[in-house]
Amino acid sequence: MASPSSQIAIGFQVSRCKPELLVPAKPTPCEVKKLSDIDNQLRNHTSVIWFYKNNNNEYPSIMEGRDPVKVIREALSKALVYYYPLAGRVKEGHDGKLVVDCNGEGVLFVEAEADFKLEQLGHAIQPPFPFLNEVLYNVPGSDDILDCPLLLIQVTRLVCGGFILAVRLNHTTCDAFGLCQFMNTVGEIAQGAKHPTILPVWQRELLNARNPPQITRKHHEFQEEMADGQLNMDLTDLVLRPIVVNHNHLMAIRKHLPPHLAACSRFVLLTACLWRCRTIALDLDPEHVVQVSCAFNGRSKKTGLNLPLGYYGNAVVCPAAVSKAGDLCKKPLDYAVELVKNLKSEMNAEYIKSVADLTVIRGRPTFKIRGNFFVSDITKAGFGEVNFGWGYPEYAGPPLSYPMNCYYMNHRNKRGDGILVPLCLPSLAMERFQQELKKIIEIMALRKHLPPYLAACSILELLTACIWRCLTLALNVDLGVVRVSCVINGQFKDTIGLLGLTLEYYSPICGIKCWNFMLKSICDMRFQQELEKMIEVRGLIFIKQSSLTRIYPSCKGIAYQETIGKAKEI
Repeated sequence: MASPSSQIAIGFQVSRCKPELLVPAKPTPCEVKKLSDIDNQLRNHTSVIWFYKNNNNEYPSIMEGRDPVKVIREALSKALVYYYPLAGRVKEGHDGKLVVDCNGEGVLFVEAEADFKLEQLGHAIQPPFPFLNEVLYNVPGSDDILDCPLLLIQVTRLVCGGFILAVRLNHTTCDAFGLCQFMNTVGEIAQGAKHPTILPVWQRELLNARNPPQITRKHHEFQEEMADGQLNMDLTDLVLRPIVVNHNHLMAIRKHLPPHLAACSRFVLLTACLWRCRTIALDLDPEHVVQVSCAFNGRSKKTGLNLPLGYYGNAVVCPAAVSKAGDLCKKPLDYAVELVKNLKSEMNAEYIKSVADLTVIRGRPTFKIRGNFFVSDITKAGFGEVNFGWGYPEYAGPPLSYPMNCYYMNHRNKRGDGILVPLCLPSLAMERFQQELKKIIEIMALRKHLPPYLAACSILELLTACIWRCLTLALNVDLGVVRVSCVINGQFKDTIGLLGLTLEYYSPICGIKCWNFMLKSICDMRFQQELEKMIEVRGLIFIKQSSLTRIYPSCKGIAYQETIGKAKEI
Protein backbone atom coordinates (compact mmCIF):
# COMPACT_ATOMS: atom_id res chain seq x y z
CA MET A 1 0.00 0.00 0.00
CA ALA A 2 1.26 3.44 -0.89
CA SER A 3 1.60 5.97 1.89
CA PRO A 4 -0.06 9.38 1.59
CA SER A 5 1.63 11.57 -0.98
CA SER A 6 4.29 13.97 0.25
CA GLN A 7 4.58 17.27 -1.59
CA ILE A 8 8.22 18.23 -2.20
CA ALA A 9 7.67 21.26 -4.41
CA ILE A 10 4.84 22.92 -6.27
CA GLY A 11 3.30 20.11 -8.32
CA PHE A 12 5.90 17.54 -7.20
CA GLN A 13 4.78 14.60 -5.08
CA VAL A 14 6.18 11.23 -3.98
CA SER A 15 4.09 8.26 -2.88
CA ARG A 16 5.82 5.47 -0.95
CA CYS A 17 4.86 1.86 -0.37
CA LYS A 18 5.28 0.28 3.04
CA PRO A 19 8.98 -0.48 3.77
CA GLU A 20 9.90 -4.16 3.48
CA LEU A 21 12.79 -6.29 4.64
CA LEU A 22 14.62 -7.71 1.63
CA VAL A 23 16.45 -10.96 2.46
CA PRO A 24 19.09 -12.90 0.47
CA ALA A 25 17.65 -14.94 -2.40
CA LYS A 26 19.22 -18.15 -1.00
CA PRO A 27 20.09 -19.41 2.49
CA THR A 28 23.31 -17.88 3.80
CA PRO A 29 25.71 -18.81 6.66
CA CYS A 30 24.56 -17.99 10.18
CA GLU A 31 27.69 -16.78 11.93
CA VAL A 32 29.28 -13.85 13.73
CA LYS A 33 31.92 -11.85 11.89
CA LYS A 34 34.23 -9.39 13.60
CA LEU A 35 34.66 -5.90 12.21
CA SER A 36 38.15 -4.37 12.10
CA ASP A 37 39.52 -1.75 14.45
CA ILE A 38 39.37 0.70 11.52
CA ASP A 39 35.68 -0.17 11.01
CA ASN A 40 35.06 0.27 14.72
CA GLN A 41 35.82 4.02 14.70
CA LEU A 42 33.24 4.91 12.02
CA ARG A 43 29.98 4.63 13.94
CA ASN A 44 27.74 6.72 11.75
CA HIS A 45 25.54 6.54 8.65
CA THR A 46 26.34 7.88 5.19
CA SER A 47 24.02 8.45 2.23
CA VAL A 48 24.48 8.25 -1.54
CA ILE A 49 22.02 9.08 -4.31
CA TRP A 50 21.89 8.11 -8.01
CA PHE A 51 19.73 9.75 -10.73
CA TYR A 52 18.99 7.76 -13.90
CA LYS A 53 17.17 8.95 -16.99
CA ASN A 54 15.13 6.70 -19.29
CA ASN A 55 17.72 5.21 -21.65
CA ASN A 56 15.47 2.66 -23.34
CA ASN A 57 16.49 4.01 -26.74
CA GLU A 58 20.10 3.14 -25.97
CA TYR A 59 19.42 -0.21 -24.28
CA PRO A 60 16.18 -1.45 -25.91
CA SER A 61 17.15 -5.12 -25.94
CA ILE A 62 18.05 -5.13 -22.23
CA MET A 63 15.59 -3.02 -20.26
CA GLU A 64 12.80 -1.91 -22.57
CA GLY A 65 9.50 -2.18 -20.77
CA ARG A 66 11.07 -3.39 -17.51
CA ASP A 67 10.32 -1.87 -14.12
CA PRO A 68 13.47 -0.51 -12.40
CA VAL A 69 11.99 -1.15 -8.95
CA LYS A 70 11.40 -4.81 -9.67
CA VAL A 71 14.75 -5.26 -11.43
CA ILE A 72 16.75 -3.68 -8.60
CA ARG A 73 14.78 -5.46 -5.87
CA GLU A 74 15.52 -8.87 -7.38
CA ALA A 75 19.17 -8.00 -8.06
CA LEU A 76 19.66 -6.79 -4.49
CA SER A 77 18.28 -10.02 -3.10
CA LYS A 78 20.67 -12.06 -5.26
CA ALA A 79 23.67 -9.81 -4.47
CA LEU A 80 23.05 -10.30 -0.74
CA VAL A 81 23.83 -13.98 -1.18
CA TYR A 82 27.45 -12.96 -1.83
CA TYR A 83 27.41 -10.02 0.60
CA TYR A 84 25.37 -11.80 3.26
CA PRO A 85 26.93 -9.89 6.23
CA LEU A 86 25.11 -6.77 4.94
CA ALA A 87 21.81 -8.59 5.57
CA GLY A 88 22.76 -9.03 9.25
CA ARG A 89 22.90 -6.70 12.25
CA VAL A 90 25.82 -4.93 13.98
CA LYS A 91 26.22 -5.70 17.67
CA GLU A 92 28.72 -4.71 20.33
CA GLY A 93 30.79 -7.37 22.03
CA HIS A 94 31.82 -7.49 25.69
CA ASP A 95 35.13 -5.84 24.82
CA GLY A 96 33.33 -2.88 23.16
CA LYS A 97 34.31 -3.97 19.67
CA LEU A 98 31.72 -4.38 16.94
CA VAL A 99 30.69 -7.59 15.23
CA VAL A 100 28.14 -8.48 12.57
CA ASP A 101 25.54 -11.08 13.45
CA CYS A 102 24.97 -12.68 10.04
CA ASN A 103 21.35 -13.66 10.70
CA GLY A 104 19.91 -12.96 7.24
CA GLU A 105 17.22 -10.61 8.57
CA GLY A 106 17.64 -8.45 5.48
CA VAL A 107 17.99 -4.84 4.37
CA LEU A 108 15.22 -2.23 4.26
CA PHE A 109 13.72 -1.59 0.82
CA VAL A 110 11.25 1.14 -0.07
CA GLU A 111 9.34 1.34 -3.36
CA ALA A 112 8.15 4.81 -4.36
CA GLU A 113 6.46 6.69 -7.19
CA ALA A 114 6.97 10.35 -8.16
CA ASP A 115 4.82 12.54 -10.42
CA PHE A 116 7.66 14.54 -11.98
CA LYS A 117 10.33 14.07 -14.65
CA LEU A 118 14.06 14.02 -14.05
CA GLU A 119 14.61 17.12 -16.21
CA GLN A 120 12.17 19.07 -14.03
CA LEU A 121 14.62 18.83 -11.13
CA GLY A 122 17.26 20.78 -13.08
CA HIS A 123 20.32 21.60 -10.98
CA ALA A 124 18.64 20.13 -7.89
CA ILE A 125 20.18 16.74 -8.69
CA GLN A 126 23.49 18.19 -7.51
CA PRO A 127 24.11 18.79 -3.81
CA PRO A 128 22.35 20.07 -1.88
CA PHE A 129 19.48 17.87 -3.00
CA PRO A 130 16.47 19.61 -1.40
CA PHE A 131 14.09 16.63 -1.37
CA LEU A 132 16.28 13.96 0.20
CA ASN A 133 13.74 13.01 2.88
CA GLU A 134 11.22 12.16 0.18
CA VAL A 135 13.47 9.96 -1.96
CA LEU A 136 15.24 8.41 1.06
CA TYR A 137 12.58 7.90 3.70
CA ASN A 138 13.96 7.58 7.23
CA VAL A 139 12.01 4.54 8.36
CA PRO A 140 11.26 5.05 12.08
CA GLY A 141 13.52 3.02 14.35
CA SER A 142 15.95 2.11 11.55
CA ASP A 143 18.75 4.61 12.02
CA ASP A 144 20.65 3.27 15.03
CA ILE A 145 24.10 1.77 14.56
CA LEU A 146 23.34 -1.34 16.59
CA ASP A 147 20.56 -3.88 15.93
CA CYS A 148 19.21 -2.12 12.85
CA PRO A 149 19.29 -2.91 9.10
CA LEU A 150 22.69 -2.05 7.67
CA LEU A 151 21.25 -0.73 4.41
CA LEU A 152 18.19 1.34 3.59
CA ILE A 153 17.43 1.51 -0.14
CA GLN A 154 14.65 3.48 -1.82
CA VAL A 155 13.92 3.33 -5.55
CA THR A 156 11.61 6.05 -6.84
CA ARG A 157 10.09 5.79 -10.32
CA LEU A 158 9.79 9.01 -12.32
CA VAL A 159 7.15 9.93 -14.90
CA CYS A 160 9.77 10.06 -17.65
CA GLY A 161 10.73 6.42 -17.15
CA GLY A 162 13.85 7.30 -15.22
CA PHE A 163 14.33 6.67 -11.53
CA ILE A 164 16.14 7.79 -8.38
CA LEU A 165 18.01 5.29 -6.21
CA ALA A 166 19.05 6.43 -2.75
CA VAL A 167 21.00 4.42 -0.16
CA ARG A 168 21.76 4.93 3.50
CA LEU A 169 24.65 2.79 4.75
CA ASN A 170 25.81 1.85 8.23
CA HIS A 171 29.38 3.13 7.81
CA THR A 172 30.88 0.54 10.16
CA THR A 173 30.53 -2.12 7.45
CA CYS A 174 31.81 -0.38 4.28
CA ASP A 175 33.53 2.73 3.01
CA ALA A 176 32.72 4.45 -0.30
CA PHE A 177 34.79 1.97 -2.30
CA GLY A 178 33.16 -1.00 -0.59
CA LEU A 179 29.66 0.36 -1.18
CA CYS A 180 30.44 0.94 -4.86
CA GLN A 181 31.75 -2.62 -5.14
CA PHE A 182 28.46 -3.92 -3.72
CA MET A 183 26.29 -1.66 -5.91
CA ASN A 184 28.26 -2.67 -9.01
CA THR A 185 27.50 -6.29 -8.17
CA VAL A 186 23.80 -5.39 -7.97
CA GLY A 187 24.13 -3.69 -11.38
CA GLU A 188 25.85 -6.70 -12.94
CA ILE A 189 23.18 -9.10 -11.66
CA ALA A 190 20.42 -6.73 -12.81
CA GLN A 191 21.84 -7.04 -16.33
CA GLY A 192 21.91 -10.84 -16.22
CA ALA A 193 25.25 -11.79 -14.66
CA LYS A 194 25.23 -15.06 -12.69
CA HIS A 195 27.93 -14.00 -10.24
CA PRO A 196 30.00 -10.87 -9.48
CA THR A 197 33.06 -9.97 -11.53
CA ILE A 198 34.83 -9.18 -8.25
CA LEU A 199 34.02 -11.54 -5.41
CA PRO A 200 33.70 -9.94 -1.95
CA VAL A 201 36.49 -10.44 0.60
CA TRP A 202 35.86 -10.01 4.35
CA GLN A 203 39.25 -10.53 6.10
CA ARG A 204 38.74 -7.62 8.51
CA GLU A 205 41.56 -8.96 10.70
CA LEU A 206 43.96 -7.35 8.20
CA LEU A 207 43.12 -3.95 9.70
CA ASN A 208 43.12 -4.89 13.35
CA ALA A 209 45.53 -3.49 15.91
CA ARG A 210 48.88 -5.18 16.35
CA ASN A 211 49.78 -7.25 19.40
CA PRO A 212 50.95 -5.42 21.35
CA PRO A 213 49.51 -2.18 19.92
CA GLN A 214 51.91 0.75 19.55
CA ILE A 215 51.23 4.30 18.37
CA THR A 216 54.09 5.21 16.05
CA ARG A 217 52.77 8.36 14.40
CA LYS A 218 51.24 11.67 15.47
CA HIS A 219 47.46 11.66 14.95
CA HIS A 220 46.13 15.23 14.94
CA GLU A 221 42.79 14.05 13.53
CA PHE A 222 41.60 12.68 16.88
CA GLN A 223 40.17 14.72 19.74
CA GLU A 224 42.44 15.33 22.72
CA GLU A 225 40.50 17.91 24.75
CA MET A 226 36.83 18.52 25.50
CA ALA A 227 36.95 21.80 23.54
CA ASP A 228 37.88 19.84 20.42
CA GLY A 229 34.29 18.60 20.20
CA GLN A 230 32.85 22.04 19.39
CA LEU A 231 32.55 23.64 15.97
CA ASN A 232 34.20 27.05 15.64
CA MET A 233 31.46 28.61 13.49
CA ASP A 234 27.91 29.95 13.66
CA LEU A 235 25.45 27.17 12.81
CA THR A 236 22.31 29.35 12.71
CA ASP A 237 22.62 30.54 9.11
CA LEU A 238 24.31 27.78 7.13
CA VAL A 239 24.48 27.75 3.34
CA LEU A 240 25.35 24.69 1.24
CA ARG A 241 26.65 25.65 -2.17
CA PRO A 242 28.23 23.48 -4.88
CA ILE A 243 31.51 24.85 -6.26
CA VAL A 244 32.90 23.60 -9.57
CA VAL A 245 36.66 23.73 -10.18
CA ASN A 246 37.79 22.85 -13.69
CA HIS A 247 41.13 22.05 -15.31
CA ASN A 248 41.79 25.66 -16.33
CA HIS A 249 41.28 26.86 -12.76
CA LEU A 250 43.78 24.36 -11.43
CA MET A 251 46.31 25.19 -14.15
CA ALA A 252 46.05 28.90 -13.36
CA ILE A 253 46.92 28.18 -9.74
CA ARG A 254 49.59 25.61 -10.50
CA LYS A 255 51.58 27.95 -12.77
CA HIS A 256 52.23 30.30 -9.89
CA LEU A 257 53.75 27.66 -7.62
CA PRO A 258 57.53 27.23 -7.36
CA PRO A 259 59.00 24.36 -9.41
CA HIS A 260 59.27 21.92 -6.50
CA LEU A 261 55.51 22.27 -5.83
CA ALA A 262 54.13 22.84 -9.34
CA ALA A 263 54.05 19.09 -10.03
CA CYS A 264 51.93 18.30 -6.96
CA SER A 265 48.80 16.21 -7.44
CA ARG A 266 45.37 17.65 -8.19
CA PHE A 267 44.21 16.57 -4.74
CA VAL A 268 47.05 18.37 -2.95
CA LEU A 269 46.55 21.56 -4.96
CA LEU A 270 42.78 21.73 -4.53
CA THR A 271 42.86 20.77 -0.86
CA ALA A 272 45.47 23.40 -0.01
CA CYS A 273 43.52 26.06 -1.90
CA LEU A 274 40.15 25.23 -0.29
CA TRP A 275 41.65 24.92 3.19
CA ARG A 276 43.26 28.34 2.94
CA CYS A 277 40.17 30.03 1.44
CA ARG A 278 37.88 28.45 4.03
CA THR A 279 40.11 29.56 6.91
CA ILE A 280 40.19 33.13 5.58
CA ALA A 281 36.40 33.07 5.14
CA LEU A 282 35.81 32.00 8.76
CA ASP A 283 37.79 35.05 9.98
CA LEU A 284 39.41 33.18 12.87
CA ASP A 285 41.80 34.39 15.54
CA PRO A 286 45.30 34.29 13.96
CA GLU A 287 46.54 32.19 16.90
CA HIS A 288 43.76 29.64 16.47
CA VAL A 289 45.05 26.20 15.40
CA VAL A 290 43.35 24.84 12.28
CA GLN A 291 43.86 21.61 10.38
CA VAL A 292 42.71 19.73 7.31
CA SER A 293 42.12 15.99 7.66
CA CYS A 294 42.43 14.17 4.34
CA ALA A 295 40.77 10.80 3.77
CA PHE A 296 43.33 8.46 2.19
CA ASN A 297 42.43 5.04 0.80
CA GLY A 298 44.53 2.16 2.10
CA ARG A 299 43.74 0.11 -1.02
CA SER A 300 46.26 2.13 -2.99
CA LYS A 301 49.37 0.14 -3.90
CA LYS A 302 51.48 3.09 -2.75
CA THR A 303 50.52 2.50 0.88
CA GLY A 304 52.07 -0.98 0.88
CA LEU A 305 49.12 -2.40 2.82
CA ASN A 306 48.40 -5.00 0.09
CA LEU A 307 44.70 -5.48 0.77
CA PRO A 308 43.19 -8.19 -1.45
CA LEU A 309 40.99 -7.34 -4.43
CA GLY A 310 37.38 -7.44 -3.29
CA TYR A 311 38.00 -6.15 0.25
CA TYR A 312 34.92 -4.05 1.00
CA GLY A 313 35.49 -2.94 4.57
CA ASN A 314 36.66 0.47 5.71
CA ALA A 315 40.23 1.07 4.58
CA VAL A 316 40.33 4.86 4.94
CA VAL A 317 42.23 6.93 7.49
CA CYS A 318 42.33 10.71 7.86
CA PRO A 319 45.77 12.18 8.73
CA ALA A 320 45.80 15.93 9.32
CA ALA A 321 47.98 18.90 8.37
CA VAL A 322 48.12 21.57 11.08
CA SER A 323 48.78 25.32 11.08
CA LYS A 324 47.97 28.50 12.92
CA ALA A 325 45.14 30.33 11.17
CA GLY A 326 47.24 33.48 10.84
CA ASP A 327 50.08 31.67 9.09
CA LEU A 328 47.71 29.91 6.71
CA CYS A 329 45.91 33.13 5.78
CA LYS A 330 48.88 35.51 5.47
CA LYS A 331 51.50 33.29 3.90
CA PRO A 332 51.39 32.47 0.17
CA LEU A 333 49.48 29.44 -1.08
CA ASP A 334 52.84 27.64 -1.33
CA TYR A 335 52.76 27.25 2.45
CA ALA A 336 49.47 25.32 2.45
CA VAL A 337 50.48 23.24 -0.57
CA GLU A 338 53.71 22.21 1.18
CA LEU A 339 51.79 21.12 4.29
CA VAL A 340 49.29 18.99 2.38
CA LYS A 341 51.94 17.50 0.12
CA ASN A 342 54.05 16.45 3.10
CA LEU A 343 50.96 14.96 4.72
CA LYS A 344 50.19 12.83 1.68
CA SER A 345 53.77 11.60 1.45
CA GLU A 346 53.55 10.28 5.02
CA MET A 347 50.44 8.16 4.36
CA ASN A 348 51.47 4.51 4.28
CA ALA A 349 50.78 1.12 5.85
CA GLU A 350 52.55 2.12 9.06
CA TYR A 351 50.26 5.11 9.52
CA ILE A 352 47.15 2.95 9.05
CA LYS A 353 48.43 0.39 11.55
CA SER A 354 49.18 3.17 14.01
CA VAL A 355 45.56 4.38 13.71
CA ALA A 356 44.28 0.86 14.43
CA ASP A 357 46.58 0.63 17.46
CA LEU A 358 45.48 4.04 18.72
CA THR A 359 41.79 3.07 18.60
CA VAL A 360 42.57 0.17 20.95
CA ILE A 361 44.96 2.01 23.32
CA ARG A 362 42.75 5.10 23.69
CA GLY A 363 39.41 3.31 23.62
CA ARG A 364 37.97 4.42 20.25
CA PRO A 365 38.72 8.18 20.37
CA THR A 366 36.44 10.54 18.48
CA PHE A 367 37.55 12.75 15.62
CA LYS A 368 38.53 16.31 16.39
CA ILE A 369 35.88 18.83 15.36
CA ARG A 370 37.05 22.27 16.43
CA GLY A 371 39.29 23.80 13.77
CA ASN A 372 39.17 20.63 11.68
CA PHE A 373 38.17 20.40 8.01
CA PHE A 374 37.65 16.90 6.57
CA VAL A 375 38.21 16.39 2.85
CA SER A 376 37.39 13.20 0.96
CA ASP A 377 38.17 12.62 -2.72
CA ILE A 378 35.60 10.13 -4.07
CA THR A 379 36.20 10.86 -7.76
CA LYS A 380 37.72 7.38 -8.15
CA ALA A 381 35.29 5.47 -5.90
CA GLY A 382 33.13 4.48 -8.88
CA PHE A 383 29.72 5.91 -7.98
CA GLY A 384 29.26 7.18 -11.53
CA GLU A 385 29.93 3.72 -13.00
CA VAL A 386 27.02 1.90 -11.34
CA ASN A 387 24.79 0.68 -14.18
CA PHE A 388 21.59 -1.32 -13.64
CA GLY A 389 20.88 -1.55 -17.38
CA TRP A 390 19.69 2.00 -17.95
CA GLY A 391 23.14 3.44 -18.54
CA TYR A 392 25.28 5.53 -16.25
CA PRO A 393 23.72 7.99 -13.79
CA GLU A 394 23.25 11.69 -14.47
CA TYR A 395 24.60 12.32 -10.98
CA ALA A 396 25.97 9.93 -8.38
CA GLY A 397 27.37 10.78 -4.96
CA PRO A 398 26.50 12.21 -1.55
CA PRO A 399 23.36 14.37 -1.59
CA LEU A 400 24.60 16.75 1.13
CA SER A 401 27.66 18.19 2.78
CA TYR A 402 28.29 19.36 6.33
CA PRO A 403 30.03 22.30 8.05
CA MET A 404 33.20 20.40 8.88
CA ASN A 405 33.64 18.28 5.73
CA CYS A 406 33.35 18.20 1.96
CA TYR A 407 33.69 15.72 -0.90
CA TYR A 408 35.38 15.94 -4.28
CA MET A 409 33.13 14.47 -6.97
CA ASN A 410 33.33 14.19 -10.74
CA HIS A 411 31.40 16.85 -12.63
CA ARG A 412 30.57 16.75 -16.33
CA ASN A 413 28.82 19.31 -18.49
CA LYS A 414 28.98 20.77 -21.99
CA ARG A 415 31.96 22.95 -21.00
CA GLY A 416 34.06 19.97 -19.99
CA ASP A 417 34.93 17.92 -16.93
CA GLY A 418 35.67 19.33 -13.52
CA ILE A 419 35.43 18.65 -9.81
CA LEU A 420 32.25 19.36 -7.87
CA VAL A 421 32.79 20.40 -4.25
CA PRO A 422 29.64 20.86 -2.13
CA LEU A 423 30.63 23.21 0.67
CA CYS A 424 28.67 24.14 3.80
CA LEU A 425 29.47 27.40 5.63
CA PRO A 426 27.66 30.28 7.38
CA SER A 427 26.23 32.64 4.75
CA LEU A 428 28.70 35.50 5.31
CA ALA A 429 31.63 33.10 5.39
CA MET A 430 30.37 31.51 2.16
CA GLU A 431 30.48 34.87 0.37
CA ARG A 432 34.00 35.53 1.65
CA PHE A 433 35.06 32.04 0.61
CA GLN A 434 33.83 32.46 -2.97
CA GLN A 435 35.54 35.85 -3.26
CA GLU A 436 38.81 34.44 -1.93
CA LEU A 437 38.74 31.40 -4.22
CA LYS A 438 37.93 33.58 -7.22
CA LYS A 439 40.76 35.92 -6.31
CA ILE A 440 43.28 33.09 -6.09
CA ILE A 441 42.25 31.67 -9.46
CA GLU A 442 41.99 34.95 -11.35
CA ILE A 443 44.94 36.80 -9.83
CA MET A 444 47.21 33.84 -10.44
CA ALA A 445 45.99 33.71 -14.03
CA LEU A 446 47.30 37.27 -14.38
CA ARG A 447 50.65 36.50 -12.82
CA LYS A 448 51.63 34.10 -15.60
CA HIS A 449 52.25 37.16 -17.83
CA LEU A 450 55.01 38.36 -15.53
CA PRO A 451 58.71 37.49 -15.48
CA PRO A 452 59.80 35.42 -12.45
CA TYR A 453 61.27 38.33 -10.50
CA LEU A 454 57.91 40.18 -10.58
CA ALA A 455 55.54 37.22 -10.16
CA ALA A 456 55.63 37.55 -6.36
CA CYS A 457 54.36 41.14 -6.37
CA SER A 458 51.48 42.07 -4.07
CA ILE A 459 47.86 41.90 -5.18
CA LEU A 460 47.59 45.69 -4.92
CA GLU A 461 50.56 46.18 -7.22
CA LEU A 462 49.28 43.64 -9.72
CA LEU A 463 45.73 44.99 -9.93
CA THR A 464 46.81 48.63 -10.03
CA ALA A 465 49.24 47.96 -12.86
CA CYS A 466 46.64 45.93 -14.73
CA ILE A 467 43.90 48.55 -14.45
CA TRP A 468 46.28 51.37 -15.35
CA ARG A 469 47.63 49.67 -18.44
CA CYS A 470 44.27 48.44 -19.74
CA LEU A 471 42.59 51.81 -19.18
CA THR A 472 45.38 53.63 -20.98
CA LEU A 473 45.24 51.22 -23.90
CA ALA A 474 41.46 51.49 -24.08
CA LEU A 475 41.52 55.31 -24.19
CA ASN A 476 44.20 55.31 -26.91
CA VAL A 477 46.07 58.33 -25.49
CA ASP A 478 49.19 59.91 -26.95
CA LEU A 479 52.44 58.40 -25.83
CA GLY A 480 54.07 60.42 -23.10
CA VAL A 481 53.74 61.01 -19.39
CA VAL A 482 50.91 59.20 -17.63
CA ARG A 483 50.15 58.96 -13.94
CA VAL A 484 48.47 56.60 -11.48
CA SER A 485 47.42 57.93 -8.06
CA CYS A 486 46.52 55.45 -5.33
CA VAL A 487 44.55 56.73 -2.37
CA ILE A 488 44.46 54.30 0.56
CA ASN A 489 42.19 54.70 3.54
CA GLY A 490 44.52 54.30 6.50
CA GLN A 491 42.52 52.49 9.14
CA PHE A 492 45.29 50.04 9.69
CA LYS A 493 48.05 49.62 12.25
CA ASP A 494 50.68 49.86 9.53
CA THR A 495 49.48 53.29 8.34
CA ILE A 496 49.30 56.81 9.73
CA GLY A 497 46.39 58.97 8.62
CA LEU A 498 45.49 59.13 4.94
CA LEU A 499 48.23 58.20 2.52
CA GLY A 500 48.20 59.66 -0.97
CA LEU A 501 51.00 58.30 -3.12
CA THR A 502 51.64 59.48 -6.68
CA LEU A 503 53.96 57.64 -9.04
CA GLU A 504 55.01 59.04 -12.43
CA TYR A 505 56.63 56.98 -15.16
CA TYR A 506 58.43 58.75 -18.03
CA SER A 507 58.11 55.90 -20.45
CA PRO A 508 55.53 54.83 -23.01
CA ILE A 509 52.86 52.97 -21.01
CA CYS A 510 51.79 50.92 -24.02
CA GLY A 511 55.22 49.41 -24.57
CA ILE A 512 55.78 45.66 -24.56
CA LYS A 513 57.94 45.84 -21.44
CA CYS A 514 55.44 47.86 -19.42
CA TRP A 515 54.98 45.08 -16.87
CA ASN A 516 58.64 45.37 -15.92
CA PHE A 517 58.60 48.99 -14.81
CA MET A 518 54.97 49.31 -13.69
CA LEU A 519 55.16 46.92 -10.78
CA LYS A 520 56.95 49.06 -8.22
CA SER A 521 56.20 48.85 -4.53
CA ILE A 522 53.12 51.05 -4.02
CA CYS A 523 52.01 49.92 -0.60
CA ASP A 524 51.95 46.83 1.59
CA MET A 525 48.20 47.24 2.05
CA ARG A 526 45.63 45.14 0.21
CA PHE A 527 42.04 45.55 -0.84
CA GLN A 528 38.91 44.63 1.07
CA GLN A 529 36.77 45.53 -1.87
CA GLU A 530 38.62 44.14 -4.85
CA LEU A 531 37.74 44.29 -8.47
CA GLU A 532 34.70 42.13 -8.91
CA LYS A 533 35.49 40.39 -12.14
CA MET A 534 38.49 39.83 -14.35
CA ILE A 535 38.37 37.44 -17.25
CA GLU A 536 41.29 36.68 -19.50
CA VAL A 537 40.27 36.48 -23.17
CA ARG A 538 42.90 36.21 -25.91
CA GLY A 539 45.47 37.97 -23.79
CA LEU A 540 43.26 40.98 -22.93
CA ILE A 541 41.91 41.70 -19.48
CA PHE A 542 38.31 42.92 -19.30
CA ILE A 543 37.43 44.68 -16.08
CA LYS A 544 33.89 45.37 -14.89
CA GLN A 545 33.23 49.07 -15.41
CA SER A 546 31.67 49.59 -11.97
CA SER A 547 35.09 48.97 -10.44
CA LEU A 548 36.45 52.24 -11.87
CA THR A 549 35.68 55.30 -9.73
CA ARG A 550 36.83 58.27 -11.81
CA ILE A 551 38.11 58.64 -15.36
CA TYR A 552 39.35 61.83 -17.02
CA PRO A 553 39.24 61.16 -20.78
CA SER A 554 39.82 64.81 -21.71
CA CYS A 555 43.41 64.80 -20.56
CA LYS A 556 46.14 64.06 -23.07
CA GLY A 557 48.23 62.51 -20.35
CA ILE A 558 45.55 60.40 -18.68
CA ALA A 559 45.17 60.76 -14.94
CA TYR A 560 43.42 57.87 -13.20
CA GLN A 561 42.53 57.76 -9.57
CA GLU A 562 41.30 54.62 -7.80
CA THR A 563 39.88 55.17 -4.34
CA ILE A 564 40.19 52.01 -2.34
CA GLY A 565 37.53 51.57 0.37
CA LYS A 566 38.47 50.12 3.70
CA ALA A 567 41.90 48.59 3.81
CA LYS A 568 42.15 45.12 5.21
CA GLU A 569 44.90 42.59 5.57
CA ILE A 570 44.15 39.47 3.53
